[in-house]
Amino acid sequence: MQTSDSIVIIPTYNERENIENIIRTVFELEKVFHILVIEDGSPDGTAAIVKTLQQEFPERLFMMERKGKLGLGTAYITGFKWALKRDYEYVFEMDADFSHSPNDLPRLYKACNEEGGDVAIGSRYVSGVNVVNWPMGRVLMSYFASKYVRIITGLPVHDTTAGFKCYRRQVLETIDLDAIRFKGYAFQIEMKFTAFKCGFNVVEVPVIFVNRELGTSKMDSSIFGEAVFGVIKLKINSWFYKYPQKK
Repeated sequence: MQTSDSIVIIPTYNERENIENIIRTVFELEKVFHILVIEDGSPDGTAAIVKTLQQEFPERLFMMERKGKLGLGTAYITGFKWALKRDYEYVFEMDADFSHSPNDLPRLYKACNEEGGDVAIGSRYVSGVNVVNWPMGRVLMSYFASKYVRIITGLPVHDTTAGFKCYRRQVLETIDLDAIRFKGYAFQIEMKFTAFKCGFNVVEVPVIFVNRELGTSKMDSSIFGEAVFGVIKLKINSWFYKYPQKK
């Protein structure tokens, strides 16, 4: 049995063009990772592809199927709770579309396992702007949204909306996952902010973000709108909420 201390959570909706390639690429890495796919009822047959691959990787590939699109945040919360019921020490978030390179997973792992990070963020903006094949308008919207979030919240992170992350188990055990409010991309901000307020060491690892080549993006301006306007509420709520502290 190929045991692992690390689980990579990949939410999917209509990712049939990418899902097999991303799974195989992760499993080809020298370090052993397990994968949990959170499948939101894709009509394109994504789940069927994963089920076929599970026959090949029965001890490394897992899937939870949900009925319909229930939001990115709830997908990850579901995955976190699943991972905490098992023995994983490191829990990763990663997209299915290769915008997050699987080759960076060991770097995020090292940042937490060897270099003192509690949360390691695959950051597009910690060393300039490392984004490939995005329209300039989207780059600017993302970059300045992160700047804005940093100013409002005081979160010492350059890429506040990043969705490529590694958590130490203790972080997810400490955060009240049921108290996380946002379901869209503001979820990414809220999780970083909450980890920081709980006293955890949030670090950034520079990565290159590549726009998807296959499939359809789920990103739109309303998602960034939630991220930008939701942080004001997040900041105000933080004045009254008592965050559990890292032990």
